[in-house]
Amino acid sequence: MFSKTFFAISAAVALAVPAAAQDNAPRLTYADLVELSDGTPLVIRAEIRKQAQVSPERSPGLAPGFARLYVEARTGSLIAGTVPVGEELKYLVDVPLDAKGKVPKLKKQEVILFARPVAGRPGEIQLIGTDAQLRYSPELESRLRPILADLVSPQAPPKITRVSDALAVEGTLVGESETQLFLDTEEDGPVSITVVRRPGQAPRWGVSWTEIVDQAARPPQSGTLQWYRLACALPQDLPGTANLAQDQRARELAARDYAFVIDQLGPCERTTD
Repeated sequence: MFSKTFFAISAAVALAVPAAAQDNAPRLTYADLVELSDGTPLVIRAEIRKQAQVSPERSPGLAPGFARLYVEARTGSLIAGTVPVGEELKYLVDVPLDAKGKVPKLKKQEVILFARPVAGRPGEIQLIGTDAQLRYSPELESRLRPILADLVSPQAPPKITRVSDALAVEGTLVGESETQLFLDTEEDGPVSITVVRRPGQAPRWGVSWTEIVDQAARPPQSGTLQWYRLACALPQDLPGTANLAQDQRARELAARDYAFVIDQLGPCERTTD
């Protein structure tokens, strides 16, 4: 019943789908959905048609309290994908046992799958990791589709890899200063953050995703891909190696303004591991 490919997948990747993910509770955050979607070859809506439990001895890496299932499902729609999929799907998934220690019955349940194809095995897919099978709901799909569209947009912000440089300069007036933070990205494109302070005014900051350092740049809106790229990638504290100033006062200003930006962004909340 089970192909050698499925057991190879089982040995290579121990997929675990916590109970929370099966019912999408607690509600997945924006960051959860981006992390599931970013770079994933296939996002599929499907209906589970058959399930069979894989014996524990053939389920390496299976967590206590979970069962590994071989699932056959029918494709409902390809929500996003870079490769075609057929009408029938087969995959492995780890699911939590119920309160009685029994394997849940998933037949006829609609799910959203985040997966990659299995080379040379048409119809077989491999879930990308933990929480990669979610119970379908129209609300979940409506939240997911804009994220998927943003990720493939030509204007999609790049992934931040590190804070490369930070430089703060005081102005001629007491309380006046400007800090520039330069960020490295996977695509080597320039990203910079500017924090401007003026006497008697609240500090202003913004991010520029181009080569132009723009003092008129605006902060990203929470719950957007630009916000995610910053809030979920920047370290909590400014790395000392990025602070270019030699003067202690200037270094303190840069560190203060960086902390201000992190506070303004807010936490990158996740419910998944």
